[in-house]
Amino acid sequence: MENNIETKYNKLIVVLSVAIPLVVALLFGVNLRKLGYDVQPLSFLPPIYATINGLTAVVLVAAVIAIKNGNRKLHENLMKVAIGCSVAFLGMYVAYHMTSDSTKFGGEGMIKYVYFFILISHILLSIIIIPLVLITYVKALAQRFDKHKKIAKITFPIWLYVAVTGVIVYLMISPYYAN
Repeated sequence: MENNIETKYNKLIVVLSVAIPLVVALLFGVNLRKLGYDVQPLSFLPPIYATINGLTAVVLVAAVIAIKNGNRKLHENLMKVAIGCSVAFLGMYVAYHMTSDSTKFGGEGMIKYVYFFILISHILLSIIIIPLVLITYVKALAQRFDKHKKIAKITFPIWLYVAVTGVIVYLMISPYYAN
């Protein structure tokens, strides 16, 4: 049976799980410069948000280690940092794409297929991870640690994959960024 905290957040989880990918997709197609706004391209952001993705991966692993060592408070704080990093990444990612032209991957042959496989799986799983993170977090807030642990076993590897592949995508496309 769900408790009041879970019931309170269920609608918000659904709204955010739908709204975030939709808003990102819509904003991804908006280029402020092409709309006539005098904004500078935020071309310095990709290495920063790739670093934040890498930091997210490290924090996620540290959080799992913390909880396995029985340090619930450290685990909780690290998970908040990981969520904060993911939100910061998303904001910077959208800001970059709203001010800069998309970069085309220039690799050829098999590496091109590897790149697109990683990119597409990264994008699809980044959409799926939103409700998983939110549900996992709310289960902890509600102190439903049995349910939290069960869904965290699904959430953690997907979130870690998204964070790590974000860095890999950046490293693979970075040689093709305009100077």
